[in-house]
Amino acid sequence: MEYRRRLPHSQPVGTALFITLRLHGTLPPHSGRESDTTLGQIWLKQPQIAECVTTIILDGERIRKLYHLLAFVVMPNHVHLLIEPQAQAPKIAQYLKGVSARRSNRLLQRTGQPFWQRGSYDYWVRNSEERDSLIRYIEENPLLAGLVDSIEQWRFSSAFTSSYLVTLAN
Repeated sequence: MEYRRRLPHSQPVGTALFITLRLHGTLPPHSGRESDTTLGQIWLKQPQIAECVTTIILDGERIRKLYHLLAFVVMPNHVHLLIEPQAQAPKIAQYLKGVSARRSNRLLQRTGQPFWQRGSYDYWVRNSEERDSLIRYIEENPLLAGLVDSIEQWRFSSAFTSSYLVTLAN
């Protein structure tokens, strides 16, 4: 499959996609500054906003069937996802950013203002080793940022969701 953004992109069938969404006005990853999670807007640090975005991510898999969700984390100023797309990547990004921006801005009592940075960082995963490494990176993000003592403690991630579902099953 092929789609156009600024440049032509191909979407390899059956390949996982790593996506990073950043809040409007935040610095890109590895900017050389101190903790990347505290720079710029940090609306996602508010539990109500992080919960809103988490719900939209989960609904993208469960209700919209846009992707199979492998891992995710909602950090104070950015989001990482690893998905197996079931739709075109631009449609997935449009859903995630559009719905979450409208709902979050409503909760923040902001209207007509940008929530997410334009565009996103996306990367097609080359093999299963890289996929496994990205899952660890995504789920360890809150731990590495010093936000929790263990990955299962961060409510807005697949690590928490997975441990929560295991607890429910028992």
